[in-house]
Amino acid sequence: MAILSVFKNTVLLLFISLSYCGNPGTSDKKSQTTILSQDDTILESPILVGANRTESYLPLLKGKKVAVVANQTSVIFKNSPTDPYTHIVDSLVASGISIKQVFAPEHGFRGEADAGEKVTDGKDEKTGLPLISLYGKNRKPTKAQLKDIEVVLFDIQDVGVRFYTYIATMQLVMEACAENNIPVIVLDRPNPNAHYVDGPSMETEHQGFLGMTNIPLVYGMTIGEYAKMINEEGWLDQQLKAQLTVVTMENYDRNKEYVLPIRPSPNLPNNTSIYLYPSLGFFEGTNINAGRGTEFQFQRYGASFLDHSKYDFTYTPKPNFGSKDPKEKGKLCYGKDLSKTPKLNKVDLSYLLDAYKNTKDKSLFFNTSGFTKHAGTAVLQKQIEAGLSEKEIKASWQKDIEAFKKIRAKYLIYD
Repeated sequence: MAILSVFKNTVLLLFISLSYCGNPGTSDKKSQTTILSQDDTILESPILVGANRTESYLPLLKGKKVAVVANQTSVIFKNSPTDPYTHIVDSLVASGISIKQVFAPEHGFRGEADAGEKVTDGKDEKTGLPLISLYGKNRKPTKAQLKDIEVVLFDIQDVGVRFYTYIATMQLVMEACAENNIPVIVLDRPNPNAHYVDGPSMETEHQGFLGMTNIPLVYGMTIGEYAKMINEEGWLDQQLKAQLTVVTMENYDRNKEYVLPIRPSPNLPNNTSIYLYPSLGFFEGTNINAGRGTEFQFQRYGASFLDHSKYDFTYTPKPNFGSKDPKEKGKLCYGKDLSKTPKLNKVDLSYLLDAYKNTKDKSLFFNTSGFTKHAGTAVLQKQIEAGLSEKEIKASWQKDIEAFKKIRAKYLIYD
């Protein structure tokens, strides 16, 4: 069949690599998609991420002085399941592209820094390229840092939650490129939380690096779709527009489940943590531990000061990869294990309300400034303190969510 020739080995094995979880080379036997049947009938097509569509962006890079915004997730999938990918920087250097420097987001170029930990400038040991931190002295590339750069390539795996800072980095990179008349290329990747929109919307007075635009907590867009929205809605400073190119994916469906082959940050080790992140991320603005300092980050919550009689589950956070100083370090925490939670299609407030209800001394619960930054609004804390139910709280989000969905619809690329 002619159509069969379209799917070469590289593309077929791309799906295999997308089925990995955790360390490369560990196969997840629960394959999400059947590609070909015995009679060569195509049942479902494998996803092709933007980075793999080199024919779409290499011509835009050749002969140019290039800067890359990347981290450990910025990979091009290869044709061997035992060696499933190469880093995009390594691949571009091997292809003769003139990369002058790499910009690194929160957690650093290799994704090893703690959340909120300052990332310093340096040099990549493998390529010798200068590494410039966008989570250190500055979070937006400066004019001096972009001197002589002719095009910027952005390729980072997102998880679709407003306070996950990679989208803020992208927005500031786009803004800097617009100010300096430099084209920017965004390589699109799947968003594991693209199948729904939910949560409180960011209020203008609380905007910052945990939310730079007035969008709901879970916005249901790929990073490429969101880049288009930023650009066209005038959300860059002075309503500038970047010279934006989005390299789209092929065969992407936002309602399908995708297992990310590389953890997108140290404390999101698997899909369960990614699905729970919008809900348990609220605990970042409280004194409750959300699994940091364990091997089940964002898959449990607890604290030493919760009512012991209400919980059967206990654990003790200790320093580990991605969390040098976790909340409640060395203390026996009482709480809940959520590691068996199925895929969510909503922001679940029951965990937050449960923990607040079972905190005897309410003054121990909130870190007010941090909670407001994560929620995007001061209203949510007041609603919880006033004893509103989850249904009542979520009803207050709906007007903003519906207004956002109308804007969002203009920029969706995929079914």
